[in-house]
Amino acid sequence: MALVSFEIKNRQDFAGGEPFGDVGPYEQIDGIAHYAVDPDHERNQHIVDLEHCPRDEQGLVHFSGDLILLAPKDPARAGRKLFAELPNRGRPLIPRYVNRSTVEPGTSSEIDPGDGFMFRQGYTVACVGWQWDVYRSATLKGIDPPVAQGISGQTMVRFQPNGLTNHKLLSDRVHKPLPAADVNDPDAVLTVRDSELGEAREIQRDQWQFAREENGQPVPDPEYMYLSSGFQPGKVYEVIYRTDYAPVAGAGLIAARDAASFLRFSDAADNPVAGTIDHAYGFGISQTGRMLRHFVYLGMNLDEQGRQVYDGLLPHVAGARRGEFNHRFAQPSVQNTPGFGHLFPHSDEPTIHPDTGEKAGLLDRQRELGGMPKIFWTNSSAEYWRGDCAFLHLDLEGKRDLAVAPEVRIYSFPGTQHDPGQVPLTDLNAGTGSRGMFGFNALDYTPLLRAAILNLHSWAAEGKEPPDSYFPKLSDGTISTEEEVIENFPNVPNLYRPDTDFLRKLPRVDMGPDADKGIGQFPAKLGETFPAFVWAIDSDGNEDAPVKLPDQVHPVATYTPWNPRHPETGHPEQIISMRGSTFFFSRTEAERVELNDPRPSLEERYGSREEYLALIRDIAGKLASSGHIHQEDVEACLADAAARYDEAVRIGPTGARVT
Repeated sequence: MALVSFEIKNRQDFAGGEPFGDVGPYEQIDGIAHYAVDPDHERNQHIVDLEHCPRDEQGLVHFSGDLILLAPKDPARAGRKLFAELPNRGRPLIPRYVNRSTVEPGTSSEIDPGDGFMFRQGYTVACVGWQWDVYRSATLKGIDPPVAQGISGQTMVRFQPNGLTNHKLLSDRVHKPLPAADVNDPDAVLTVRDSELGEAREIQRDQWQFAREENGQPVPDPEYMYLSSGFQPGKVYEVIYRTDYAPVAGAGLIAARDAASFLRFSDAADNPVAGTIDHAYGFGISQTGRMLRHFVYLGMNLDEQGRQVYDGLLPHVAGARRGEFNHRFAQPSVQNTPGFGHLFPHSDEPTIHPDTGEKAGLLDRQRELGGMPKIFWTNSSAEYWRGDCAFLHLDLEGKRDLAVAPEVRIYSFPGTQHDPGQVPLTDLNAGTGSRGMFGFNALDYTPLLRAAILNLHSWAAEGKEPPDSYFPKLSDGTISTEEEVIENFPNVPNLYRPDTDFLRKLPRVDMGPDADKGIGQFPAKLGETFPAFVWAIDSDGNEDAPVKLPDQVHPVATYTPWNPRHPETGHPEQIISMRGSTFFFSRTEAERVELNDPRPSLEERYGSREEYLALIRDIAGKLASSGHIHQEDVEACLADAAARYDEAVRIGPTGARVT
């Protein structure tokens, strides 16, 4: 039965009734989606542990989740197209990543319209709660999941603190934990490593406990762990323990399918957009991009009635991994812990695993079942620098480029970090507490992402071919290894090179004999790592690619997708997750000579700000003509480039390192 009712909690004008171009004003509809699904239905049988949940008299399992709609008040003026976002850790990210809002995601209960891009394009935008381990609130959206009964087993939590602390919630960041079944469990194990893939050393059981710190003392608590000597910054800790709480994480995949199906196809009175949607697109960023990879891997783009749900998917900055979205004791918040999300396959088309001989592709099941959507894989360079992203288009041995699937485009935004960059520079990631040794990467790739959204619709709905894929390749020499880039990186002022022995890699992962059933053994058995491949660099240290933002063609800095950990957060020989660096050029030739900077200065390159911006406008116009950016974003590119030029002049090359 899928989504059986939509309970509207609030309905109001969006953004104070502001009109968005020819589409006019929008309304915001906040509510709760109620789901009822049959575990025995062929479309649901692959959801792990759903069959162990309580059922009603019809044999259905019930759960509910948040659902927000931003819909045109006059559907006749809209585009009859749905853009369904899966919120990242409960936070809608379209305002920041697409509408260029300056409001930090998750900090306000009001959805900021930003510059209104998606609304001017006539999209109905949905935010579909899906994640069980989100602490739901006015700002964070999730689900109340079904819980499997009578199940107990082993699970694991891994974390790398950025500061000294004595206790830690049993989860990634601040998410709902899987509580320990017994706070006195003698078989629970805590280990520590010096790096993500370093050797694990066990910490004696009498030195730690399941407890939280309160008034300087440990208080037994099954949701926390406590170490009397303190968890040290930069170290990597893993705790393996038993739990008897088994929420069905795969219910989030069902919500992603059935919420969009309801909005698109249902003519029920409680569907606020009934009869107004002809095309639907699924969108996820980072964590939820990986979730959409899992979604299509499981072949979930057909609803219980066999209808194709999404015409297109746009998983952004997901790399070539999946995640903890459909196994027993899965914690969807988990990011880097080696586990189910690291498993083969990584590429769309079938390839052969070099160790096992298994042949598989990510899209195999969806193609077999039908309902194959068009897909754009869009990534920053930071996903390459975590070791996995190249395997979207490269075999696991790094010996040959792979063909791009006919239903797919792969767009790898060179020189960028995971999040859109900005100026003034900062070195602190407020969301994770991580801190870089250098100011973060200032490049803002949103013009490239916005064009991808429009091009996906044109391809899926109108048959208009989008721009060709672009990504680093062996065949044209644009690909390199992480080690080669670090070793050949120009000796810019204040440079600190991360240790190449600690660069991120994709490990071989064995989850045990029952992995196919969604039941893992923890910790995962790790084998040798695969080689990591990234964009090659030019003499400035910038990544060399066929499609670049205008001020990468005419740069004012070297922009990297890597940044060493700040010494205050421990182990600066390692790089932090997802963030890059900005190394501005010298302002004048004299400054360059004084600093022994090998890169030509701004003065030597451009002469004046006006000459520089004329070059930027020319490149932006060419990108608009080729479809890589939208015409209205020519001015956005010009403004971004001007801001970065002004920042380079303001602080100079020595100011790029934030101390």
